[in-house]
Amino acid sequence: MKQNAVKNYLEGIIETMSEGLLIVGRDGKISMVNEALEKLTGFSRKELLGKPCTALKCDACKLSIKEGRDHWCRLFDTKKESRQHCRIIRKDGTTVEVIKNATLLTENGEALASVETLTDISAITERDRRIEELSRLFGNGFHGMVGNSTSMRRLFSILERAAQSDAPVIIYGESGTGKELAAHAIHTMGPRANQPFVQFNCAALNESLLESELFGHVKGAFTGAIRHRQGRFEAAHQGDIFLDEIGDVPLNTQVKLLRVLESKIIERVGDHRPVEVDTRIITATNRDLNKLVRQGKFREDFFYRINVIPIYIPPLRERTADIPLLARHFMSEISKRSGKTTCSATPGAMRLLARYPWPGNVRELRSALEYACVVTDEGPLIPEHLPPQVQEGANACDPIGIEAPHEREKNSLNNTGETQTSIFDVTKNPKEALIGALKTTGGNQSQAAKLLSVNRGTVANRMKKYGVDLKKVIEG
Repeated sequence: MKQNAVKNYLEGIIETMSEGLLIVGRDGKISMVNEALEKLTGFSRKELLGKPCTALKCDACKLSIKEGRDHWCRLFDTKKESRQHCRIIRKDGTTVEVIKNATLLTENGEALASVETLTDISAITERDRRIEELSRLFGNGFHGMVGNSTSMRRLFSILERAAQSDAPVIIYGESGTGKELAAHAIHTMGPRANQPFVQFNCAALNESLLESELFGHVKGAFTGAIRHRQGRFEAAHQGDIFLDEIGDVPLNTQVKLLRVLESKIIERVGDHRPVEVDTRIITATNRDLNKLVRQGKFREDFFYRINVIPIYIPPLRERTADIPLLARHFMSEISKRSGKTTCSATPGAMRLLARYPWPGNVRELRSALEYACVVTDEGPLIPEHLPPQVQEGANACDPIGIEAPHEREKNSLNNTGETQTSIFDVTKNPKEALIGALKTTGGNQSQAAKLLSVNRGTVANRMKKYGVDLKKVIEG
């Protein structure tokens, strides 16, 4: 009777809550849920009522066996309020991250039921994950973008100015250049910084699912639409929305996006009622939209509406002056994470990095350095530590070669028909060859020995013989 009284008392209140709520009786079974919980879990009320509280498979639930009951919640034992970050499993098998608050309803010191609220934090968790990922990828420079070249300083200036405008921005750049990070910088520096920043990759879905994601849908709009769902534009209300890969948006969807740009009105899929949205649109693409317009694959009117403030992010091959800065940043980051204290690069390795065209841009550079820092055992990185495709690609761009010129010079002739002298030719200039090898390897005697085709002990003996100061060689 007491349990029923509690249920009747709370019923009128809990249906209006935005958080999911359930009440668990002393027998460990669910006695009440609200509509928000149904939406959150995908389970209907009938499917949950009378079921054990373990039906949601919360990874933070702590159960114990009490008087033969299998589903006794420890909250009834501790009688303490609980607040936990946990995960539950929806009916469709997907995982949802939630904050769960649990407390006991008591009367005269006797526990009647456990009241639990579940708040969905999946969107917050995903946002934090992306921010962390971008921070790891690009470092902390200008809002996470690393670079000091003329083109990057110019880019930073344009981003600052674009951030103060409410006009649409489109960011052009190859894959891996940092378009997403640039969009986030615009949001962070702009007047909407304290409002939502919603990002979406337009190439990920087909036309029908794309429109559902962007504009939302109502229950019954299509097969599988079991509940109302808010779209990305509504989620970005009063903030910024970033639409990546805009060049892949179907023509029909472009018409609807054009309407949003011109009237700031959307229509959910399956519903003709207009919904006003106030959001600034930032787009990005690695495609030539002008060419797509000429081919009839991209609407000209839509192109002009999104191309108000065009921003171009240069590929890494056009800003090679930034490569040493980026390389040092990534190697420092990798060293801290791996525990290696000697993850640096020789001048020869740096020259090779500067020669390689980097089709994958900054993302590829970071991956190459990650590989190199893993394969090296000691000392700085030399060209041979870098991935084979980087070595081969750099050498293809530099016919003379980046490193170990003695291998090439043995087979090359000068204008007089005589073989050129290698800087590592110990038979002619042993001291200079030794110093050259040590400089090239950043003082790594083992690697210098390989370049000189001798063992490490010979390098040490010659250093002593010729009075070579290793510190001066490295610094010089």
